[in-house]
Amino acid sequence: MSSSSYAPLSMDDLVITAAGLKRRFGALVAVDGVDLAVERGECFGLLGPNGAGKTSITRMVQAVLPRTEGALTVLGLDPGRQGAEIRARIGVVPQGDNLDPDLSAQMNLQIYARFFGAGAREAEIRARELLEFARLSDRSEDRPAQLSGGMRRRIILARAMVNRSELLLLDEPTTALDPQARHQVWTWLKGLKEDGLSLLLTTHDMDEAERLCDRLLVLDQGRVIAEGRPPDLIRRYAKEQVIEVDAGTHWEVPEAVQCETHGGTTYVYFERAQLGLLTGALTAVGLPYRVRSANLEDVFLRLTGRDLRT
Repeated sequence: MSSSSYAPLSMDDLVITAAGLKRRFGALVAVDGVDLAVERGECFGLLGPNGAGKTSITRMVQAVLPRTEGALTVLGLDPGRQGAEIRARIGVVPQGDNLDPDLSAQMNLQIYARFFGAGAREAEIRARELLEFARLSDRSEDRPAQLSGGMRRRIILARAMVNRSELLLLDEPTTALDPQARHQVWTWLKGLKEDGLSLLLTTHDMDEAERLCDRLLVLDQGRVIAEGRPPDLIRRYAKEQVIEVDAGTHWEVPEAVQCETHGGTTYVYFERAQLGLLTGALTAVGLPYRVRSANLEDVFLRLTGRDLRT
C-alpha cells in the first residue's frame, strides 16, 4: 500500500508527529520544514548524507534539543514542556559502544535501570529479564571486552528497553559489525517490531533500511526530498533493474530508459520487460555489462548525488 492510500490515523495511532519542524543553529538551517508521522508499531527510517538533518531531528524527538519552529509531539507529549516524561518512555541506541567497560553485562543493565528510578531488587530482576530476552543469560558476568560486537550491541539494545520503552531511537545500530552480527541484530529488531515496539532508525546502510523500514524519509540539506515505502521509492526512482556498463565505451542508449554516468560507469535504469532490448544492444557491440535488481542505494544516490560531501 502506498503512503498516499493510508487511511486517516488518530493521534493514538501515532508515536511521533511533526509539522513544519525547523531547527536553526545561527545562520545554518539544519532542519527546514519537515513533516512526518510515525505510526505505532512501525520502523520509520531517516536517510540522508551527512549534514542532512537526521541527528537534529532525532535529538528533538529525544527532547534534548529544542525546536526553532513548527509543531512536534512524541507519544502525544510536547518535547518543549514534557521532555522528562518523554525521555522516561523512550529508549536510545547510540551509534557508538558506550557500555561501561569495568562492569559486567548484568551490572551495565542493572545500574541503568536505577537511573530510571527502579529499586535495587527491581533493577536486578529487570536486568536478568533483559539478558534472557537477549539470549545472553549465560554471559551475565562477562565484561564488554569479553563479548563479541554483536553481543555488546544486543546488550545496548536491551539497555534501551530497561524502562519498558514504547519507542526506540536507533542511530546506525549495526555500525562496525561483521555480517553475521549485523544480521543477528536485524533479526532481533524485526522481532521487537513484531511485538509492537515502534522504531525510529537513522542509518547510512541502505540494505539495513530496505530490510527494516516500513516507511522512510530521504533528507538533504534539512529538507524532505522523498518519502514512502522502500519498494515504492525504488520503483519510482530506480525502476526495477539496473545495468552497469563502462562509460568509456560507446553505445546507443534507447530513449525509453533513464541513465546517468559517474566515475567511469554508466547506470541504466529500466523495467524488467526492457531487459532483452538492452542486453541485445550491448551484446551486438560486444560490450561487457552487469545486470542487477534496483535497490534503495540507487534511490539514495540518484536523489542526493554520487559525489562525496565535505
